[in-house]
Amino acid sequence: MSSATDSLILARRNLIRMKRIPEVVLFGLIQPIMFVVLFTYVFGGSIQVGGSVSQQTYREFLMAGIFAQTVTFATAGAGAGIADDMHKGLVDRFRSLPMARGAVLTGRTLADLVQTALTTVVLALVALLIGWRTHTNIGSVLAGFALLLLLGYAFSWIGALIGLSVRTPEAATSGGLIWLFPLTFISNAFVDSNKLPTVFRHIAEWNPFSTTVQAARELFGNLPPGFKTPDAWPMQHPVIASVLWSALILVFFRTLAVRKYRKAAG
Repeated sequence: MSSATDSLILARRNLIRMKRIPEVVLFGLIQPIMFVVLFTYVFGGSIQVGGSVSQQTYREFLMAGIFAQTVTFATAGAGAGIADDMHKGLVDRFRSLPMARGAVLTGRTLADLVQTALTTVVLALVALLIGWRTHTNIGSVLAGFALLLLLGYAFSWIGALIGLSVRTPEAATSGGLIWLFPLTFISNAFVDSNKLPTVFRHIAEWNPFSTTVQAARELFGNLPPGFKTPDAWPMQHPVIASVLWSALILVFFRTLAVRKYRKAAG
């Protein structure tokens, strides 16, 4: 309970900090909106999914991928924030307080989760304005967004580890993004993975990012008519696989990040 209380206090501290720097949230919204416009109106009529080149079909197919990309790209912000705290000497200040060591990282990742959730809500409203629709009940839609946020929270711990492993916030931002681009583009986020070259197709089918995208599409009812679901187990059981992948990433990288923090603080 003490550790949870410490984590919530530090999460509040980070949320106040974000409130005082609103441009961070604003810039975090611009990129996903640009991706929506670019892929929908520039590439949307040329990309075939499920035997259809309809822009509306592709728009609904695309949005789960954009949502997933948005929540995972928040990883860079988590890493940069923690690296900034380390660089300014806040870790030394926290060491002098009677608080749980892991609370510093947990508070940061929880604050990033709140920011990511707000960004996702705004992005969903923009998507509705351009014609994105869901075709299932509200419970399934909320479950889809919950899986997306769970993946984003798990990935934020990767960002935390990167932030603790570099010397400057700039390096944390670069290190937090460079591995995300191949992860998100060798996936089913923007194209039908069935049409990828064999090696890339297998990577995409077992990619945790792809698994969550597939789960969100099913829960939103956004799978195109005639779409052939790949035979790989994660694609056949995306909801279960998404939870398992996110839990595994969360436990593994949280353990490494907290251990790294304790060494740094020591």
